[in-house]
Amino acid sequence: MCGFVNAQGGKIYIGTRDDGTVIGVKNSKKLLEDIPNKIQNKLGIVADVNLLTKDGLDYIEIVVSPWSFPVNYDGEYHYRSGSTKHLLRGNALINFLMTKTGLKWDAATISNIGIDDLDISNAELLEKLDLVADGKLKRARALCF
Repeated sequence: MCGFVNAQGGKIYIGTRDDGTVIGVKNSKKLLEDIPNKIQNKLGIVADVNLLTKDGLDYIEIVVSPWSFPVNYDGEYHYRSGSTKHLLRGNALINFLMTKTGLKWDAATISNIGIDDLDISNAELLEKLDLVADGKLKRARALCF
């Protein structure tokens, strides 16, 4: 479910085979209470949990919407792609977290370099930031400063 939430969402059916044949579930009424609570407790999200019936057999549909922020399951980030679930690690995890949070690589801060460490004059800085044209300041400079 965590993989669906972090990807494009999807539906999970309990009480069906992979080919869609309904085999039913026992204690469907209890599952309608337990499943939403477990989803909320483990993932911190809300999903639609529906009771469906076919040929007198109850089965459960869980509708998982994609979330705009990263969701983890016990500290692990999962992603669903096609019919597979991936545990995100290393660069894949970094890219996923930065994309979900809206951050870009160049927006990340650097803790071991400060403004005083930069060896550049104000004029050079304005030039490198493309805030000067033909020796004149651009309007963007006024907005920045």
